[in-house]
Amino acid sequence: MNLHPEQHIDFDTKAYFDAIYQRPVILEAKQLTQIFKHDQVERTILKQLDLKIHKREFICVIGPSGCGKSTFSRVVAGLDPYSQGELLIDGQNIHGPSPERGMVFQGYTLFPWKTVKENVMFGPLMKGASHPVAEAAAREWINIIGLEKYENQYPHQLSGGMKQRVAIARALVNEPKILLMDEPFGALDPHTRQKMQKHLMDLWQNIDITIIFVTHDMDEAILLADRIVALKANPGEIKEIIEVHLPRPRHPELMTTPEFKHLRKRVDFLVHAQEDELDPALEDLPKIPRMTQVSTHK
Repeated sequence: MNLHPEQHIDFDTKAYFDAIYQRPVILEAKQLTQIFKHDQVERTILKQLDLKIHKREFICVIGPSGCGKSTFSRVVAGLDPYSQGELLIDGQNIHGPSPERGMVFQGYTLFPWKTVKENVMFGPLMKGASHPVAEAAAREWINIIGLEKYENQYPHQLSGGMKQRVAIARALVNEPKILLMDEPFGALDPHTRQKMQKHLMDLWQNIDITIIFVTHDMDEAILLADRIVALKANPGEIKEIIEVHLPRPRHPELMTTPEFKHLRKRVDFLVHAQEDELDPALEDLPKIPRMTQVSTHK
């Protein structure tokens, strides 16, 4: 795609989203509420979320610090129990972790004592696959992510981008219905991050997977998502769900178009919440006392 600055995009938005909404609902939250308790203090992190995600959608979740983005992904993954409401996958309640929901975190969570191949084999082996079957499945996904030359390397021998590709392969080898990604590219440099975004979009467009992607990067959300779920903080509620009216496949050149700039302005407004929605940790920041003498003269 070769776009000039300010060039407009022709895209049949209605047909694209009509097709999405005709697909089955794979994940549904009904009045989903998460309350954290510490001693006698209760804090509502997520409040009465109602959300339907359709099969093979790419959903990005954004919002200010403390809005519950990561909490939502952990609840969907089954890592944390929720307090109230319902959370359904294919109409069945979620109770605990399951291979049908893969998770990729921002931090590198590979087993440091295992090679790339052994890390990817771990899931199938835990599900009861024989060693030859697990090894074959691992090699297939290692080839898909382009790391076949590194299958016998250990995590400390890999770059950050390579480690996240292995983490993605380790999640996808289990053939999950939903892939949850909690700011997976946040620690990468801009060039590697852009390459990983493209690689992820290529994967998503070629396999049967629904992706829920948590990010604080507004450009990333617009480039990746079919829909963006914007949360507000204190408590975390859905402020707005935005359909991204940009054609696929998407390239960084889209960022020069009026359509992208309009979406960016809208998302920026949603994320930068009013003062009463900010993370409580950011409220009442103290004035920093002077700890050294600073000369006003050179």
